[in-house]
Amino acid sequence: MAPDKNRQRRIYFDHNATTYLRQEVVDLMLPYFRERFGNASSLHFFGQENRDAIDSARAHVASLINAEPEEVIFTSGGTESDNLAIRGALRARRRISPANHIVTSLIEHPAVLKTCRDLEEEGCRVSYVPCDRNGVVRLDLLEEAMASDTAVVSVMLANNETGVIQPIREISALARSRGATFHVDAVQGAGKIPVDVDDLGVDLLSISAHKFYGPKGIGALYVRRGTALEPVYTGGSHECGLRPGTENIPGIVGLGEAARVSKEDLPREMERIGRLRDRLERGALARVDGIVVAGASAPRVPNTSSMIVARVEGEAITLRFSMLGFAISSGSACSSGANEPSYILTAMGFDPGIAQGGIRVSLGIVNTDEEVDAFLETFPQVVSRLRELSPLK
Repeated sequence: MAPDKNRQRRIYFDHNATTYLRQEVVDLMLPYFRERFGNASSLHFFGQENRDAIDSARAHVASLINAEPEEVIFTSGGTESDNLAIRGALRARRRISPANHIVTSLIEHPAVLKTCRDLEEEGCRVSYVPCDRNGVVRLDLLEEAMASDTAVVSVMLANNETGVIQPIREISALARSRGATFHVDAVQGAGKIPVDVDDLGVDLLSISAHKFYGPKGIGALYVRRGTALEPVYTGGSHECGLRPGTENIPGIVGLGEAARVSKEDLPREMERIGRLRDRLERGALARVDGIVVAGASAPRVPNTSSMIVARVEGEAITLRFSMLGFAISSGSACSSGANEPSYILTAMGFDPGIAQGGIRVSLGIVNTDEEVDAFLETFPQVVSRLRELSPLK
């Protein structure tokens, strides 16, 4: 169901934080809250009709990323998928070798970075590879960071703040050359750009339903056949023994339907949303001085714009726009409220004082040309007023 159009103007430009549920997803999920309530592990028909629903959803998710259905493991979302991938792969490797080294980047989502830092406290060695000015991970430094005991390499597909797409195929080749398990956080890529696990050459890949018009609290981890992985907590034998616990049937059904519809709509929506994003950036640059589009020279997912506005704080812009009926972000939703400059922008080489002016506009399938025009009409007024009040000159 799309947002209510009858309320006072409210324009949602924060689709990287979350998305609404598509009507097709809601309609398919509803019966699984009441009529079809069975436990999929039960042998009677209440259970088996839900086992069939899980199998169907698994096939749709697999189709979205060009995988086999048996390679898809359902989780509670992107964060759990990242944890299972990194911790599970490392645990499996430790059983057969002394490998104790992880390679990741400085611009990963906190779900990866905090997992790696936690593993460091447990005695792992972690190398954090920097990116260049465009927000692209430095391949030369990543190769240099790899060692004989590298067990896991984890690099995201698309950055949650800038939308910059990473050179996954090249990183995959480097990981394979060292015998490391390669994990990709594709939470901000799946459903927005084509994702083909074979073409990318990944061993493990995380996705989350609520980033492409599915429900919150459900995601998946792709596990290439033959990849050594162990569960990170114990219980039942669900999901091939990798994710114990009674399945979230409504969520799984919703993820499957979101994957199905997103794959159908992907070519059309990529082109349309990319056009909107480019129009928004051109208009912003033409109307307001002192703006930099972070990662503009690199490949990006079509819906994301990270703009740095000089002499004003991004949080102030975000709050002012909210008062005027626009939802944007001053960074990642998982990091907002930190009152610090974006660690992603500073990793790209922006001075922390400049990076304080970062905002993120992320578009979705409900957005229109008229909404972009409304943003562009409002943007100069917001920036001008805040610059008058700002101590940053």
